[in-house]
Amino acid sequence: MLSLIQKAGPIGWLIVLLSVFSLSVVIERLIYLRRIRIDSDEFLTVLSSMLRRSQIEKAVVACEQTEKPLSNILKAGILKFGQSKEEIKEAIEDAGRQEVPLLERGLGILSTIAHISPLLGLLGTVIGMISTFQVIQQKAHAVNPIDLAQGIWVALITTALGLSLAIPTYVAYNYLVNKVNNFLFQIEKDVANFLEVLSEKKK
Repeated sequence: MLSLIQKAGPIGWLIVLLSVFSLSVVIERLIYLRRIRIDSDEFLTVLSSMLRRSQIEKAVVACEQTEKPLSNILKAGILKFGQSKEEIKEAIEDAGRQEVPLLERGLGILSTIAHISPLLGLLGTVIGMISTFQVIQQKAHAVNPIDLAQGIWVALITTALGLSLAIPTYVAYNYLVNKVNNFLFQIEKDVANFLEVLSEKKK
């Protein structure tokens, strides 16, 4: 495998470096999404109980100790407790807008790598083919078919490398996007339930 990469030249090594970087992003995102998971039903039950007993400061402390996207968003609403529903909702939305970039961090990089890696592979192939045709031109009628075949398959290595990177990266990107979207959907449901609790307490 190493010899094939060496034959692919600088573009081949660039694709390999991108594959390592892509893998590191995927691993980091999987660890992050696992770390921020929370039993939202249990957490909302605890917060609702505190709010019904007017334990506002205790609810804020519970959110700060949890340190998850959901708790950070709900904390913004709790800090506005006693104000109008519109002000609470606005505070929650502002907090949500701060959490979304953290959830989507790295996804743009994966998308870019998935799209440019086949192009890099194609570029490497085109450069290799140009070199092969230069050899043909120089040797004129003395072209060896074996040399010609070798030049072509070497040129195609970068295309294979580019596709080998693009396919799993694109799959990982779609998987992570789906997980983030599901996570955001769950947060929206939890926030809606939380706003109902605040409305009940205000009444």
